[in-house]
Amino acid sequence: MGNGVREGPVEFQRDVEPVTARIPAEDNQEKKKVLNSLMSGALAGAVAKTAVAPLDRTKIMFQVSSKRFSAKEAYRLIYHTYLNEGFWSLWRGNSATMVRVIPYAAIQFCAHEEYKQILGNYYGFQGKALTPFPRFIAGSLAGTTAAMVTYPLDMVRARMAVTPKEMYSSIVHVFIRISREEGLKTLYRGFTPTILGVIPYAGLSFFTYETLKKVHAEHSGRAQPSPPERLLFGACAGLIGQSASYPLDVVRRRMQTAGVLGHTYSSILRTMRDIAREEGLVRGLYKGLSMNWVKGPIAVGISFTTFDLTQILLRKLQ
Repeated sequence: MGNGVREGPVEFQRDVEPVTARIPAEDNQEKKKVLNSLMSGALAGAVAKTAVAPLDRTKIMFQVSSKRFSAKEAYRLIYHTYLNEGFWSLWRGNSATMVRVIPYAAIQFCAHEEYKQILGNYYGFQGKALTPFPRFIAGSLAGTTAAMVTYPLDMVRARMAVTPKEMYSSIVHVFIRISREEGLKTLYRGFTPTILGVIPYAGLSFFTYETLKKVHAEHSGRAQPSPPERLLFGACAGLIGQSASYPLDVVRRRMQTAGVLGHTYSSILRTMRDIAREEGLVRGLYKGLSMNWVKGPIAVGISFTTFDLTQILLRKLQ
């Protein structure tokens, strides 16, 4: 009996130890995965947006004005901005962009990885590529999550891009003046068209990029595309995603900057109607799209490529 009493606890401890050891290991692995996604996404967003910041600022300035867009006028605006305000003024508002885009991109890419896993488990695709519809849903949910969290920073960035530096001296100054003069609610003006635009934009961007990688793997026999191929896939993703949601991007910018440019836009449909009536359907709601076809694919291509390569590097280091 004595031997039986002693052996009981020993048997129990042998059964429990592997389970308790396994749970922290799985938790640590999941935490590392999330942290890697956040770091890779933050770097991807920062590199991509900085690379195209002068074109981005120029596009916003056309979007919020009634001036007709052309490549010649865009070049003239960039050149005059450089002459009158200096070279670094072309990156005006980029500090606000970085404050927004680093958390935005980090959340978006990390959320995309998590949504892919959740949808994969739900549809029974664990460890495999998702089918087209869940692929689109994962991208849309990721973009929506990131936009909801970081929207006020996007508003601030738009204000800084279209105003002289004398009006707003810093990001904090923009927040203070808007909340004092226009009310805190203004920080979310244009939020609805943003979300409506993010759903097709993020959904189609991630869908296109993931689909092109899957098709490439099936036809080439290589599990991973090369960096130039990633850039090309990302460029295609950006071209399709931004073209689909562009009118809502124009509406968003008009609503965000209405307070400083003397306009009043109360709803999405009224804003679209006013723009179309005053400037024309195509010339108004698609103003600057040709510049976006240059800027967008470059930015999205750099973003996706930087994210993937950083992920690969971090996995190797770990």
